[in-house]
Amino acid sequence: MTLFPVSDFLGDSAALCDAVVRLRGPALVTELGRIASAVMVSPHGQFLPAASTDGGAPPAPFPRDTPALLQEISFDGHCFGHYSVAGRSVYSDADRRHLASLASLTAGVLQVHSLAQRSTHAYAQVEALLAQQTQILDQLHESVLTMDLTGYITSWNKGAERLFGYTSVEAVGRNILFLYDDEDTGFHDAFLEQGGRLMEVRRRKKSGEIFWASLSLSPLQDLDDKPIGLIAYLTDITERKLAEERLHHLAYYDPLTSLPNRTLLAKLVDQALSVAQRSKMLGCVLFIDLNRFKLINDTLGRRIGDELLRQVSLRFRHALRDQDLVARLGGDEFAVGLFDIGQHFEASMVAQKLLASLVEPFLIEGHDLRVGASIGISVYPQDGQDAETLLRLADIAMYRAKQDSGGEAESVAFYSQDMNLGMQARMRLETGLCQALSEQQLLLHYQPKYALGSGRIIGAEALVRWHHPQHGMIPPAEFIPLAESTGLVVQVGEWVLEAACAQAQAWKLAGLPPIRLAVNVSAREFTAALPARVAATLSRYGLEAAWLELEITESTLMHNIERVIGIMDRITALGVALSLDDFGTGYSSLSYLKRFPIDTLKIDRSFTTGIPTDASDCAIASTIISIAQQLHHKVIAEGVETTEQLAFLKSSGCDEVQGYLFSRPLPAVEFEKALRENWGL
Repeated sequence: MTLFPVSDFLGDSAALCDAVVRLRGPALVTELGRIASAVMVSPHGQFLPAASTDGGAPPAPFPRDTPALLQEISFDGHCFGHYSVAGRSVYSDADRRHLASLASLTAGVLQVHSLAQRSTHAYAQVEALLAQQTQILDQLHESVLTMDLTGYITSWNKGAERLFGYTSVEAVGRNILFLYDDEDTGFHDAFLEQGGRLMEVRRRKKSGEIFWASLSLSPLQDLDDKPIGLIAYLTDITERKLAEERLHHLAYYDPLTSLPNRTLLAKLVDQALSVAQRSKMLGCVLFIDLNRFKLINDTLGRRIGDELLRQVSLRFRHALRDQDLVARLGGDEFAVGLFDIGQHFEASMVAQKLLASLVEPFLIEGHDLRVGASIGISVYPQDGQDAETLLRLADIAMYRAKQDSGGEAESVAFYSQDMNLGMQARMRLETGLCQALSEQQLLLHYQPKYALGSGRIIGAEALVRWHHPQHGMIPPAEFIPLAESTGLVVQVGEWVLEAACAQAQAWKLAGLPPIRLAVNVSAREFTAALPARVAATLSRYGLEAAWLELEITESTLMHNIERVIGIMDRITALGVALSLDDFGTGYSSLSYLKRFPIDTLKIDRSFTTGIPTDASDCAIASTIISIAQQLHHKVIAEGVETTEQLAFLKSSGCDEVQGYLFSRPLPAVEFEKALRENWGL
């Protein structure tokens, strides 16, 4: 039996391990054969790999007549090949056991190497998969990051780098709180277990910029489904949030003054009323309407008017406490909500503060502007239980305050039941007036105008009347102011012009010579469209301009003088006469009067009434007549009811008169009869 030194065996074992690790293919086959030859002290040694192990053709075995040993190299049922040694004359059982040991060692080394190769390959695959996943995450526009259960960041994709401005090196390892903007920093255990929460949060970038983000959190779990952290998905939604804020501002705030609008005021008032109810406190709503604003807006233009409203809103805000509500309802209307008060009279004190804030003039683009206000107040809970009711009743109270002051002086009024009844009657009247226009309930009466020199009828003033189907004749004093305040005066004026021209056409066809029918034109009607409407109406009824006269109130002419004069020139170019009504009661200006292309000045009945006993009325009437004569205008006095008035006017040089001394306003048939009798037709 051949003995092998231990040192040689260990060396050959080391050589075996080194060969398996370093060599592949034929080189490995040759080296393993050499090691087998050296270990077995045989001239010839071969490693015969299994076909599936190397893939190459196995070396040729030794000749049959050559003494040799053949040993399978296998591990756990897997065959790696065979060892074959030859060249010695005889091989003992010990040689066979020794070759078997070498084969066992070789099989073990090859098995370990095979496992190592598979592990390396699997690790490479895992690395490649992780690299792919990282690339996918980095290509996402969305920011994705992970953190452990204590909030420390464990991963950070490119999207997060783009969103926050921090690289992964700067972010990983830091607590997520460094990205927060004064928000709750706690983590709820139940949330960590369930995840999936979607929220909108504010976060801070590296630059310091604060932005809105949509944040979705999902739990990060280990192989045993235990939570080990969170996955956060963030998307920048700043533009959307800004758009939402803009829409919210448009929906709930007045764009001119930035005060709450009516919608937001109602919401805030209802919320405050709930608190007032629990605390047993009173609440008040103040409805504010500016006086003289329309005159300023119409005269100086919308730009000046808008700036005035802005400055008024600032004064109101400064006059109120921080907890008080102030809103702009539209136009020149504001509202104030007071809820932290113990007695309702405190609201009147606040109202006086608001009025006092308007005392100082407003200096806008070189104009010294002054406005006042009328304020109506409703009280919770006695007047109403909700915002809509309180606003409506405060509006009614404001209307009463404005009526009591004539619409000029500053005034305050609390709501009362009789106001509501009056407002309901007014609303019924307004509804009825709309029906009157569509259901032919309106009609014209004609009050004759007489020339003092000849005593003949030279024209008539067309006066509208309303014959209500249930209430009979409604006095003009009741519905004309209503028509003016609601804007229906424009429709009424259009109807009067149409009806007067239709009647003039009937008289023309009946053979009557032209007489001037005077039609009153309101300030709302006196627009650039008026001349064309007049011309079209005359043409439609085949009338000469001599049949028509337009009466314009003095106050109408004082808004944008140049525009008014241009409209008047276009009317007189048609041949239609213009009469200046109520002269002396408005904004008299001789410098403007000489520029107006008018034919007649009309002395208001308020001056005629006192003639001849009131020295002031006599002086005013005489002055108007003198001015008219110097400007070559005719003068007509209205409201003449006594012979003494007539005598004074005649002696003063008045040209024409109208009044009950001569005739009341007559229906068309009666006026035609009076006209024929006066003319002797």
